[in-house]
Amino acid sequence: MSFALPSQAAFWHRKDKALEKELQGKGYAGTLPNLNDKIEKTKTKVSTPIFDAQEGFNDPSELKPVPRNNPAFIDIIQKKDKTSKYVNDANEILPMLEKLVDCIEDNENVQLFVTKANLLTINIDHLAEKYDGKPESYYESFRKLLEVNRYVKSISTLRREAVTYQRYLAYTASGSIYNPENINQQLQYLMEELNAAILLLRDEG
Repeated sequence: MSFALPSQAAFWHRKDKALEKELQGKGYAGTLPNLNDKIEKTKTKVSTPIFDAQEGFNDPSELKPVPRNNPAFIDIIQKKDKTSKYVNDANEILPMLEKLVDCIEDNENVQLFVTKANLLTINIDHLAEKYDGKPESYYESFRKLLEVNRYVKSISTLRREAVTYQRYLAYTASGSIYNPENINQQLQYLMEELNAAILLLRDEG
């Protein structure tokens, strides 16, 4: 066993006292130091808007109209229709082709046939004039529409004339083109051509 000498005990006692004095008030032994004097009180900051508020911003009467005539708005802000103008124009003719097919299938009278045929030919004539000489004029559907247009005009004329001349030409060679059998054959051929044009337009649309 070892015993501390009196001189050693006094040394450690003095050392403990010095350490206690050094640490007193620093928070390690005793109370925590007062930090309030060293901390600035938080000041409430008021921010100002970068832009001036506009009076009546939410008033519907003060809102500017949408610039629908501005190409930048039409092409960029709005979704631009990626379908070509030709396809859009041709698609307007599609229901007219279908209605004429229905007219033939339902064996509607001459007057209804001629009315629907005239509406179709007017629109195809307009399409032909609009795209004549342009790249669209080489489209298969465009050429098919022009071909169908000629058939529609020819058979529409044939049916109109048949109503007038059939009774007078029934017994002559010239009257054979106006007989019902020939007209029905021509209508069936026209219907096939109309359906072919409809399929082409649907493929391109």
